Amino acid sequence: MKRIGVLTSGGDAPGMNAAIRAVVRTGVARGLEVYGIRNGYQGLINGRMQLMGARDVGGIIQRGGTVLGSARAPEFHTDEGQIRALRMLNEYRIDGLVVIGGNGSQTGNEAISRRGFPTVGVASTIDNDLYGSDITIGVDTALNIALEAIDRLKTTASSHQRAFLVEVMGRDCGYLALMSGIAGGAEAIVLPEEDQDPEIIADVISSAYQRGKEHALIVVAEGAKYNANALIEYFSQHKDRLGFSLRATQLGHVQRGGAPGAFDRILASRLGSAAVESLVNGEYGVLAGLVKNEVKTTPLAEVVANKKRLDPKTIQLAKILD
Repeated sequence: MKRIGVLTSGGDAPGMNAAIRAVVRTGVARGLEVYGIRNGYQGLINGRMQLMGARDVGGIIQRGGTVLGSARAPEFHTDEGQIRALRMLNEYRIDGLVVIGGNGSQTGNEAISRRGFPTVGVASTIDNDLYGSDITIGVDTALNIALEAIDRLKTTASSHQRAFLVEVMGRDCGYLALMSGIAGGAEAIVLPEEDQDPEIIADVISSAYQRGKEHALIVVAEGAKYNANALIEYFSQHKDRLGFSLRATQLGHVQRGGAPGAFDRILASRLGSAAVESLVNGEYGVLAGLVKNEVKTTPLAEVVANKKRLDPKTIQLAKILD
């Protein structure tokens, strides 16, 4: 193997640049030429590749987002799009590919691998819903951003004796909501993994006030059946009966921005470097992830075929601590 490519795909996550840096510098140290592919799979199809050296990735480890960019690529979901991508890889004489991203990105990666091209994935998504890694790049930073927002809202909620609802990202996975809710001392946590009746949420808030609390705070995952918008609508419709309304804060994409924390920089460096080593050692069609605090590889076919689930003991802990 003499030449490899690296791309970032899907939603950006804090630490992606650290992973790019690790791929490039490990590749150079191994005597490889490393080509950065702009704008994910769409850039791959369009042949947007450039040679990168150690100096090209200097000063990016602390930057959020991805210097390679990311873009949606509907064409890549077709046979024609994947064949065009493979032609470009062959045209640039790329011998192996590193894909940094989450579920959708690794599904595309597995499709290329299935066609016989050497690929390795790097687990990166703030949702932490990717099978094959206990925690993925970007999660720790996003979690701490959510926690800071929760702490700030609790201060103002106490000042005005109000009930606040905080919606965090995570798509259909409640990991960020669960962990930020526990760490932030939320009165209730609403998850996609569990059906929760708004009336129960109302009882929780009423109980908190009856115990003499000066505020009540609910953390909800964006993918829950009753997300922020649904809960606000429900409480507004039943305000007279319930006796109070909710104020909502939707954190949104602020969780994906900003500088990555130390944990994500180190995790990204470990996984990015491990991905290159896997290619050099002839281990293809795998995802580099963190399993029981060790860097491990999991077959991409296994990654895309399985759904990562929340730890039921942690869910039970949240209910005890509410």
